[in-house]
Amino acid sequence: MSLKEKISEDMKAAMRAKEAGKLATIRLLTAAMKQKEVDERVELDDAMILGIIEKMIKQRKDSITQFEAGGRQDLADQEKSEMVILSAYMPAQLSDAEVQAEVTAAVAEVGATGPQDMRKVIDVLKTKLAGRADMGKVSGLVKAALTK
Repeated sequence: MSLKEKISEDMKAAMRAKEAGKLATIRLLTAAMKQKEVDERVELDDAMILGIIEKMIKQRKDSITQFEAGGRQDLADQEKSEMVILSAYMPAQLSDAEVQAEVTAAVAEVGATGPQDMRKVIDVLKTKLAGRADMGKVSGLVKAALTK
């Protein structure tokens, strides 16, 4: 079953179970997916959907920080619950050691010799690690590996 089909099935299940919070979050996700399909005139595959989910999770993290700084714990809690629902669609995260191994392999694969090759290494890793690792961390590891 593709990720798109799983999301659709989960939406139907949330409707039947009358889970308003989960249903609202899944509807936000499907709206974002449809928007991307219409804007770019493409059929979304799992990797593209993971990119959308990753972006939505990042938005939730930023919102939580802002709401907590503003003293709006009620809104922060709502964002946290949405983030949990969205995170359920993400693949299991890689450990730090696994990410480091992927970085080392990508540096060797590209034949990178210094910081000027960082973009090439990141491009290789982006496809391999999509949704399975925080690309901010990965970028830092690549930079460290190339400046040695």
